[in-house]
Amino acid sequence: MKQPNSRESADILRRADLSKGYAAVFATVLIWSLPSLFMYYLNRFYDPWAQNFYRYSVACIAIAPLVLYRMRDGGPRIDMRAIRLCLLPCLPNVVHQVTQVMALFYMGPGVYAIFTRASVIFTALLALAFFPEERFVIRQWQFQLGTLLGLAGAFGVIWFQANAQPRTPSGHIALPGLFIAFTATFCWALYGVLIKRPSAELGPIRSFGLISFITSALLFPLTLAFGRIDTPIHAGVQANLVLIISAVTCITLAHVLYYVAILEIGVALAQALQLLCPATAMALSAWIFHERLTHAQLWSAAVLLLGAFLAMRVKPIATSEAAENI
Repeated sequence: MKQPNSRESADILRRADLSKGYAAVFATVLIWSLPSLFMYYLNRFYDPWAQNFYRYSVACIAIAPLVLYRMRDGGPRIDMRAIRLCLLPCLPNVVHQVTQVMALFYMGPGVYAIFTRASVIFTALLALAFFPEERFVIRQWQFQLGTLLGLAGAFGVIWFQANAQPRTPSGHIALPGLFIAFTATFCWALYGVLIKRPSAELGPIRSFGLISFITSALLFPLTLAFGRIDTPIHAGVQANLVLIISAVTCITLAHVLYYVAILEIGVALAQALQLLCPATAMALSAWIFHERLTHAQLWSAAVLLLGAFLAMRVKPIATSEAAENI
């Protein structure tokens, strides 16, 4: 019986890593079709500061047992160096978390889910600047055209919203809402790029354990200053249960899966495949909140999904090995 040589063994392992990466990113796509719906519902009970502080606190508690279990097996230590490594991506993460909730006061959850996919174009530019190993992906014409179409489609979906509140005299969404949504999208792309090094050095479990703890710690004084820290007492059992479910699934589980995807298939491609989220989010929002798209929005959504299809055709390279040298 022929034994595989070292090159064949490496190819088999690489295909296994890619399969794991794609499985992780598609699971993340499914889960991340839901956050805007959860946050839109929770806006009735929680202010943006309190909502994010408690969601991340629950996520931190949920990941803690896994972190402790991993630490028993050895591996990277959680020390001051690890904390400093995770602090930088936490800063855009805090801004993203707060501004995405604020954006839902200006638009529906389905529309926001579509608009935020414009993070693909920002991620591509940031990855080009930060990670040389990502440049092979970004140079391919399918990725370039796909991300541009995704950006154009995302802008059209939000600009042609028929029931935007508040609105400009021309009938489009107010500029503050557009700016807030843009800020949330850019900060998410920046977070996606900056988290690659911590996830590569510490692993997905340890890195997100630290990220959730630091993010909660940063949100606590902001909630004291601008929000209502006692909101869970007044929100009711159902709202608090929705918050807990959204935190465990959309933050803890999804982030760990997303970190795995970043390591195996790269930042740019992992973000590009997130363009598939809006289809599920839009369908659920139409069913639950009766959100509807205009004809111009439907055409824009079609352009966005075409961009997602083109971006999916990009062939990833071995980014996980290169990540170890960042």
